[in-house]
Amino acid sequence: MTWLAAQLEPLVGDPGHAGVLCDFDGTLAPIVDDPDTARPLPGVADALRALTDRYRLVAVVSGRPAAFLVEHLDVAGLRRFGSYGLERVGVGGRVELAAEAEPWRAAVAGVVDRARASAPSRVLVEDKGVSVTLHVRTAPELEAWVRAFAAGEAARTGMVLHDARMSVELRPPLTVDKGSVVAALVAEAGLAAACFAGDDRGDLAAFAALDGLPHALRVAVRSEESPPALLSAADVVVDGPAGVLELLRSLAPGGRG
Repeated sequence: MTWLAAQLEPLVGDPGHAGVLCDFDGTLAPIVDDPDTARPLPGVADALRALTDRYRLVAVVSGRPAAFLVEHLDVAGLRRFGSYGLERVGVGGRVELAAEAEPWRAAVAGVVDRARASAPSRVLVEDKGVSVTLHVRTAPELEAWVRAFAAGEAARTGMVLHDARMSVELRPPLTVDKGSVVAALVAEAGLAAACFAGDDRGDLAAFAALDGLPHALRVAVRSEESPPALLSAADVVVDGPAGVLELLRSLAPGGRG
């Protein structure tokens, strides 16, 4: 990836003050119809291991439950945050829930129960514990039903509706998102340079969280469903998880072409 040499140099040249952060779905793993079957692209775990041995910070900040990241991204030294930052993976792979999210678990469970009782069979209801996602990837004609249901549940529970790729998510009304997580990680580590790679609207906040750094690299992962706003906000665009894997390898020792 020689065309990225100039953008990568601030990170590769001073890894002790640099961080590599990214999303999971559509970034490290291909998008699939059933989110439970998503897996990192072969080679991703090895690439992340090489980076954790060198960089000040390497992290995955995902909308996935943190328990999923524990199971499918077992990389020593990798910081892992699930549910848009409402969960984190602690010592020994223990999942830690943000204290402010705990009171919302009952509301989420109620939405999950009502969705599974009333949703058309082709709508996939994903229970994330502290949020719920309604997927229409296999039934795009049911998007209007999903949006109407989600809007009704938002009004009923006080949860907030968020758009994502071929899905709608209801989350607690808390000031925690990928942006707040990335901002806190960057500040805690005292970074001078960082990159973040993502593929969806939720990653825009993470892009914005890098704005104050001396060197920031915002990487949009392109697909047929890429939000135009994400592509416009990016410094670099790569094609799918394969492009992200190439980027990660380029950031590793000896990886530059």
